[in-house]
Amino acid sequence: MTNLPARLFATLSLGAVLPLDADSQSSDTTGVRKSYFIPAFEIVAFDAMLSGFDRLVLGAEFNSNGASIRRNLRRSWVVEDDPYEINQFGHPYQGSVYHGFARSAGLSFWESFGYTFAGSALWEIAGETTPPSRNDQIASGVAGAFLGESLFRIANLILENADGPPGIRRKIASTVVSPWAAFNRGAFGERFDAIYPSNGAVYYRRLHIGAAGTTQSVQGAATELRPNEAQFEVAMEYGLPGAPDYTYNRPFDYLAVQATVSSANGFENILTRGLLFGASHDVGASYRGVWGLYGSYDYIAPQIFRISSTALSLGTTGQWWLANGVALQGSALVGAGYAAVGTIHGMREDDYHYGIAPQGLVATRLILGTRASLDLTGRTFFVSDVPVSNTAGHDNIARLDAALTVRLHRQRALSVKYLWSRRDALYPELGHRTQVRGTLGVFLTFLGNDRFGAVDWR
Repeated sequence: MTNLPARLFATLSLGAVLPLDADSQSSDTTGVRKSYFIPAFEIVAFDAMLSGFDRLVLGAEFNSNGASIRRNLRRSWVVEDDPYEINQFGHPYQGSVYHGFARSAGLSFWESFGYTFAGSALWEIAGETTPPSRNDQIASGVAGAFLGESLFRIANLILENADGPPGIRRKIASTVVSPWAAFNRGAFGERFDAIYPSNGAVYYRRLHIGAAGTTQSVQGAATELRPNEAQFEVAMEYGLPGAPDYTYNRPFDYLAVQATVSSANGFENILTRGLLFGASHDVGASYRGVWGLYGSYDYIAPQIFRISSTALSLGTTGQWWLANGVALQGSALVGAGYAAVGTIHGMREDDYHYGIAPQGLVATRLILGTRASLDLTGRTFFVSDVPVSNTAGHDNIARLDAALTVRLHRQRALSVKYLWSRRDALYPELGHRTQVRGTLGVFLTFLGNDRFGAVDWR
């Protein structure tokens, strides 16, 4: 492990010394002359500014210098236990910043992935005085790329779908989704202002605004619970199978994103998955789909416990026409990742556990013409004690998300949603612990179109 930081540091340095004009037409971004230098400079500058801010606000841990950098280059990488929100939410978003800089400078997904991974290593080595962290490297360098690519694609889709040149509202929305891509568009003008093409991707989005109340609760070691909460949720699937001539040649040509903000605890979930490598497959005239290797970043926090996972999975996504006007869409994935799980509002802030996590997902949407849809999504995670980290033990996590949505008028609908989450934990010093939370909510829903996302190729 001791040579890994040096190799990653050299990778970023190589990008930094390439001349500004050593560019070429981007392989997958029409009209953008990609630059290797600009995102390398931006990542280094961002890390330097973040380090300066942390020195002023957080203190000695971020007072890095030449001696601490040399020491970190020789150290073995460790598993550290900073507060959960920093490690499992802050670091993935930090990685998405690196990815956004690189993608908006015309680099491909895999080139940007390299910059993201190297930018994370740069922070671990030079941004902090503490030993470089394996868990932070995965969260920033891998989950950050998965999250960043999803945000980059959605931000570009917002601009691409404008009727003519994008107006101010679309520009603002795109900036909120991916501010780092918007920065490069504004800073470099025509060079980076081309819109990344969706290639005709069929997408389905929905927005929920409403409230949910607790129907079942076993708090375990959690000391706080707000039984009622207001929620805002946005979800999108991009690149739904079935569109004529649509191909899956680029990573994340299929992706799914869901984010829920709660008045009780901020982000209740951030869920994103994308197809890294895959191919289409059809069965008869009624089924079209895609299968392959997916990358995912999940963050789930139902008030009493929380889990975050970065994973690779094999799986498939497809759509069946069951009858005239009746379609069934679905995804099934099985894989493994690196996860962290722990109690919210427990006895200690660092009361959480890392481990290799086999996991699975089944998601379905039954679409009844233009009138209604029934969404069912089940997830399961087994967070093991491999590799052995700060606490021995393991966790079983199960989550069910069920929603019935009925269209009221055009793109406005009413949704009733049941959300159930369960954690069974077994630790040698604590024994068996169970935490359960179920909620029932009612939401005003704004649909992306009148067909609930059904793709009609017939």
